[in-house]
Amino acid sequence: MTPVIHEYDVVVVGKGNAALCAALAAKDHGLRVAILEAAPEEESGGNSRFAGGVMRFAYSTVEELQQVTELSEEEIATSDFGTNTTDEFFDDMFRLTNFRTDPQLSEILVTRSLEIMIWLRAKGVKFVPNFGRQSALVNGRRKFFGRLPIEASGGGAGLVQFLDKAAVKAGIDVHYRTRAKSLIFEGERVVGVHTNQGGVPVDFHAKSVVLACGGFEANAEMRARYLGPGWELAKVRGSRFNQGDGLNMALAAGAAAHGNWSGAHATGWDVNAPDFGDINVGDQFQKHSYIFGLLINSEGKRFVDEGLDFHSFTYAKYGGELLKQPGQFAWQVFDAKTAKLLRSEYRIKMMTKVSANTLEELATKLEGVDPAVFLETVHAYNASIKTEVPFDHTVKDGRGTVGISPAKSNWAQALDTAPFDAYNTTCGITFTFGGLRIKPENGQVVDVHFNPIEGLFCAGEMVGGLFYFNYASGTGLVSGAVFGRLAGDGAALAATGH
Repeated sequence: MTPVIHEYDVVVVGKGNAALCAALAAKDHGLRVAILEAAPEEESGGNSRFAGGVMRFAYSTVEELQQVTELSEEEIATSDFGTNTTDEFFDDMFRLTNFRTDPQLSEILVTRSLEIMIWLRAKGVKFVPNFGRQSALVNGRRKFFGRLPIEASGGGAGLVQFLDKAAVKAGIDVHYRTRAKSLIFEGERVVGVHTNQGGVPVDFHAKSVVLACGGFEANAEMRARYLGPGWELAKVRGSRFNQGDGLNMALAAGAAAHGNWSGAHATGWDVNAPDFGDINVGDQFQKHSYIFGLLINSEGKRFVDEGLDFHSFTYAKYGGELLKQPGQFAWQVFDAKTAKLLRSEYRIKMMTKVSANTLEELATKLEGVDPAVFLETVHAYNASIKTEVPFDHTVKDGRGTVGISPAKSNWAQALDTAPFDAYNTTCGITFTFGGLRIKPENGQVVDVHFNPIEGLFCAGEMVGGLFYFNYASGTGLVSGAVFGRLAGDGAALAATGH
């Protein structure tokens, strides 16, 4: 069948945050721009649509926050917004990746993060203070913690909606149900994409192509191949369309792989959640308040330091630890003292929860768990707590344990107050860390000999080298926007011969 042919200056593959930012940046150069989205319109938006919406960017003052969102005089007077200076942001990137993060890429991410927030706001994105998930009232003042005071209004879904409106206003064409299959070359230059559009072959010819269609997190075979045995059993937190298509077509064309291909962002996720993300539930299958309780595996034992740090800095690696446990599940156990500290996702209808008035009763309700060992674990934990240290959930309070392994470093409180609640979780994978090597100055993909591939750019999850082993909450959306804009500008300049 002879394919239908469309002609554009820049074609962007994908339609999440990074892809939309790339398309908008390219359109700012006055070019003809198209977005190719594998999903139907009602499921479009990539993983961005499932994100919580928090944004990690560098800021030092309230005045810089005011460049991103409106803050009333009362909010300023009664709030402690903290800081996330460039040095603090760099420290987090280096610490969480064991200093493996690509220095050029991380410098671009950190130093341009405030600038991209201002750019997004100019494109119509609305940001609001992150009151619900990253703040608490302390002595009458609102204190933000985890260096995450700002989120997109409406979460990740809201961010995508704002960018969608900007794309429509800019006159960017969007082609839904269009799965990219392979790159089109003219000599050594990429000049388009072969696609399948509802069973019909369609070719999109362009002067530049931006790949921004996510990692391979929704592809069970690729997860098992690259992440290792057992990863095919993980739930997928986001889009079912992130099948690694962009990565595969780029690698087939000789692109260089870069980054932590055996690593991924993975969290605690309800054990009975569907296999792929549910747009109507969003990120609420997650369970991120484990720092205030205990994580118990099928043997009745703890297996990580729940209080090592704020969840923002541990949640993305503990999903992988959970997957290593027998049966690939763990129960999160809390008592009445911490009930008021649990995040909103602990109050939805669609979750796997048991409650009891005694620990002994709870032990019989934890399906799949050795009840006797569970009770031994809890009693040993209760006896190990440094009770002389006061509990403070807004800082790393140092209220830890002594003489048990693994230790709990912060927020240790005895499980001794009824009722007791437990939530059953498994591993939910968000995105994969492995990607392509790019030229940091313009997002252009390079080949295995590090020579630039003319006409080919990438952004978002497909950029390799930023994240290794772990991840700081809120970095992904900002990274997607930073490198999306970078790739869109690079693709536009290449398309115009600059």
